[in-house]
Amino acid sequence: MLDIEKTIREYLPQVVHMSLATCRDNHPWVCEVHFAYDDELNLYFRSTLNRRHSQELLENPCVSGNIITQHFLNQKVRGVYFEGTAKLIESDEELNIAFNAIKERLHLDEEILVDAHKEDGHKFFKLSVTNFYLFDSYTSNPSQKYQLEWSKRAL
Repeated sequence: MLDIEKTIREYLPQVVHMSLATCRDNHPWVCEVHFAYDDELNLYFRSTLNRRHSQELLENPCVSGNIITQHFLNQKVRGVYFEGTAKLIESDEELNIAFNAIKERLHLDEEILVDAHKEDGHKFFKLSVTNFYLFDSYTSNPSQKYQLEWSKRAL
């Protein structure tokens, strides 16, 4: 039996960017951002407030996305998909958590905190995942989509 959470936790360190989907006025948008995560599988990223995805998630915090390595034709595939809500981090406590996660994972230094306090700097965002999905052909043929049990919610 596939341990979905364990597989997701083993997969995340292999990928440094995620696709993030936002939507405003029924017009979807997707972008790539570098990300980090914490022990509770919250996702963190940095972006400037003038970016389309930042503006859209400030208006509509519901987001989705995926974390996938590139695959070749006929290669087995695995990917993590998610749904959740994203928010601009404003509290010092959450800022420290995000900073430490991003600093460690992406090998950045304290300069990113200085930048975050600039009006036009890269701000920190937290994505609270409500649903994780694992698409996998390593342990199933044909490929299967699994939902992480603790993240299930009524849709």
